[in-house]
Amino acid sequence: MGTMTDDRTSELLTIGDFAREAGLTPRALRLYDDLGLLLPVQVDPHSGYRRYATVQLERARLVATLRLVGMPLARIEKVLDASPAGAAREVEAYWRQVEHDTATRRDVVTTLVQQMRNEAPAMSTTTDTLHTRIGTSHRTGGRERQQDALLATPGLVAVADGFGARDDLAAAVLAAYAADGFDGAIAEIASDLGEALPDAPTSGTTLTAVTIEASTARVLHVGDGRVWLVRDGAVEQLTHDHTVVAALIESGQLTLDEARSHAHRSLLNRAVVPGIVPDRVDVPLRAGDRLVLTTDGVHATVDDLAPLLLASSPPQEVAEAVADAVASAGEPDNHTVVVVDLS
Repeated sequence: MGTMTDDRTSELLTIGDFAREAGLTPRALRLYDDLGLLLPVQVDPHSGYRRYATVQLERARLVATLRLVGMPLARIEKVLDASPAGAAREVEAYWRQVEHDTATRRDVVTTLVQQMRNEAPAMSTTTDTLHTRIGTSHRTGGRERQQDALLATPGLVAVADGFGARDDLAAAVLAAYAADGFDGAIAEIASDLGEALPDAPTSGTTLTAVTIEASTARVLHVGDGRVWLVRDGAVEQLTHDHTVVAALIESGQLTLDEARSHAHRSLLNRAVVPGIVPDRVDVPLRAGDRLVLTTDGVHATVDDLAPLLLASSPPQEVAEAVADAVASAGEPDNHTVVVVDLS
């Protein structure tokens, strides 16, 4: 663990305060200290407690940004040690390599998907129809405006999280989706974008929907809403967050601690726009299952939802318990929950 001195320091911050200012976590800062990327100005010889200077914030934010684009820690060190021009060349070289690697992997994936589709057996179907009981919560939270929306019917449940100028866009997209499917949702978005398409939309939204047909859940997903399946005492997340940070966590390029307080942790890499391809998955259901849909104002605020979702309470009570937990945690955002019990 290293210590540095800096005659320019006029103010020292605790590791907690510095982490908040830098968009990192104390654990991430300790990791960067151990690796020599970001050394504290002072380390208490007895407690080991670290303090940082405000002049180090620019370096810390650079580390956080480079981690956001997936740059490995060893390569970040080269950027930090280089001159400004040299650092720019290092970042450009890294990104060119990422683009080439992605193109190569795309070809591999295309071939693999074709092979899998050729080998896939026909899915067995059942005509058994499951019955639903639904509970919901829909709160504004710490925002001045409500831009979340929900649908809750026996055959279709959905949540959407809007952003931008139109407070009603998420609700309008859900209504269009219910009437005309995903093409209807895209048409609604396209009418809002107008002349701004495609570079400067004034509004946008996510969309996470579950259509229940007989004993199958057909999930359609774009953005950072989530669908959870509660079955046999376990909770499984059925969707993948379409955020830059989530993609880096899944690939092992970013740790959960780095991501948890990152300034850009909610940066979407997919939303409902013309040309977008949504995730689709069919999930066989059985009596006793529970499906839960949440907007990111829920799961970004409460780290562990499992104890709440596993409760044996009726769906409405579960939805309200989740919402109360979000409120207790500060509810910085709109938050919406839909709970569906199947029998």
